[in-house]
Amino acid sequence: MSGGAAAGSGLRADAKRNADQIRHAAIDAFRGRGLTVPLEEVAKAAGVSKATIFNRFGGRIGLIDAVIEEVVAVELRGIIDRTRAIGDPWERLAHYVTAIRDLQYRQPAANDAMLQVYPDAQSLLEICRAAGEINEELIEVSRAAGVLRAEFAADDLHALLHDNALALKHGTRPRREDYDRRTTFLLDGIRGRSRRT
Repeated sequence: MSGGAAAGSGLRADAKRNADQIRHAAIDAFRGRGLTVPLEEVAKAAGVSKATIFNRFGGRIGLIDAVIEEVVAVELRGIIDRTRAIGDPWERLAHYVTAIRDLQYRQPAANDAMLQVYPDAQSLLEICRAAGEINEELIEVSRAAGVLRAEFAADDLHALLHDNALALKHGTRPRREDYDRRTTFLLDGIRGRSRRT
């Protein structure tokens, strides 16, 4: 092997190692504090310069697209799949609302995705599209079954979850027990007559 080929191989190995370190650091940072974490902090955690993030991923949008699957998309799809596996229309809707609110509480990146903080990130738009589809589906089936207030629409569900994202991102974080109690109040408020006690 020539010296040039060996040097090139070493450079590629360094580049891959840097990219992996950046990805791991970004996943940890975004999971803990959302997608707006300063890139300087991600770079420091990865042991690289901020310029390296731009060189490897093109900046924040490219980095989000590279890691959003592990940060929040896999979990969101899991919620959607489990929701669709539930037979009872009300239980299906209640599970979805509870699971999404739980995700919002635990994962700040879920709120950033819902608020479309970075509208140029195609991966975030895909998350919003998937959530919008199941919102429509759940509301249509639940209203047809009479388990949901007749006047409650998919836009209302979107607004409730969107407002929750705003409150969690910009407001005072509630205690978990208070937060869960309010999820129960929300569900009681949208329940149709056939499911009221």
